[in-house]
Amino acid sequence: MRVKKGDKVVVTAGRDKGMVGKVIHAYPRQQKVVIEGVNQITKHEKVQRDRRGTLESGGLVHQEAPVHVSNVQLAVDVEVDGEKKTVGTRVGYRFDEDGNKVRYAKRTGEDI
Repeated sequence: MRVKKGDKVVVTAGRDKGMVGKVIHAYPRQQKVVIEGVNQITKHEKVQRDRRGTLESGGLVHQEAPVHVSNVQLAVDVEVDGEKKTVGTRVGYRFDEDGNKVRYAKRTGEDI
């Protein structure tokens, strides 16, 4: 997977197409990522009580669901007609002068 936790990504397909967010979790085996504020679902959770009878969390809970990694691209800022715009880019790999493997944005050529 070319997308990692903490990366800023743009959604390229689905109902949230065009949204930009930060990767919260990455699941490489399932090829899925969870993005902050994207693919929100409503979940019904049972209201829990502790021994004293006080309420804990429950009811309707909104949370992010995983998105397949093929539907996201790494986000970079480019200048179009004098204004900055956030667009998606593909990820490439190369070796720096110390021999370390680094990721870079193919659209802009800068290291990630």
